Amino acid sequence: MARAVQPSPDGCARSAALDWHGQRLELRCDRTVWWAAASTLLVADPHFGKAGTFRAASVPVPAGVDGDNLARLDAALADTAARRLVFLGDLFHARGGVDGALLTELAVWRGRHAGLEILNVRGNHDRHAGDPPASLQIGCVRAGWCDPAFSALRFVHDPAEAEAPSGDHGTLTGHLHPAAMLDGPGRSRMRCACFHFGPDVAVLPAFGAFTGMHPVRARRGDRVFAVGPDAVVEFISD
Repeated sequence: MARAVQPSPDGCARSAALDWHGQRLELRCDRTVWWAAASTLLVADPHFGKAGTFRAASVPVPAGVDGDNLARLDAALADTAARRLVFLGDLFHARGGVDGALLTELAVWRGRHAGLEILNVRGNHDRHAGDPPASLQIGCVRAGWCDPAFSALRFVHDPAEAEAPSGDHGTLTGHLHPAAMLDGPGRSRMRCACFHFGPDVAVLPAFGAFTGMHPVRARRGDRVFAVGPDAVVEFISD
C-alpha cells in the first residue's frame, strides 16, 4: 500500500535544489531535472506516440498530447538554456504510434533546437518501438551511460538495471512513473508525480502527460519530492 506523506516545513517552490553525489540538481515542477554543471536537462519517460497507439487500437483518447509535451520541453529548454537533453528511456511508446504525423511534429520541433545535443538511454519500450530516425539526430546509448567529465552520475532507464550501490556514483533512472500520496482534510487523498531519491539510485517522474503513476515505496533516509502544477515540495513519511 502507498504510504501517506506529509509536507516538510521547508515550504514549496517551483523547483527544489538537491546536492547528490557531489552534483547540484534542480528538480523542476515540469518534471525535469536541470543539471547545470553539465548544461544538461534530464527527462524520463516521454512516451511519444502513446495516444496514437491507443487511437490505432480504436481506443478514443485526446489528440494533441505529443504537441503539449513538446511545448513543455520547449519551455524547459528555453528556461535553462541547456546545451544537452538526455531522455532516460521510453522515448517512444510503441512502434504502432510512430506514424508520419508524429515524425513530422518531431522534425519541426527538432528544427527549433538544431544545435542541441540529444541522447536517449534506451528503455524497455524503445526496444520494441525502435530507435528514432537518423534525421532527428538523437543519439541512442546503453544503460550506464555517463558523461566522462562527470562520472559521479550515471543514467539507466530501469532502476533494476542499476549497478549494485557502491557509494562512488549515483544512478538516475525512470521507468517506474513514481507518485507520492498526500493526505488531506476529511480523509481525502491526492496522488501526484514525484522525484524519489535514494542514497545511490534516483527515479524521475514520467514526463509524458498521458502516462500512469505508481506509488513510491520509500525507505528510511530516502527523499521524496512531490510535483504539483506550480511547485515542488519535499515530503516526509508520517
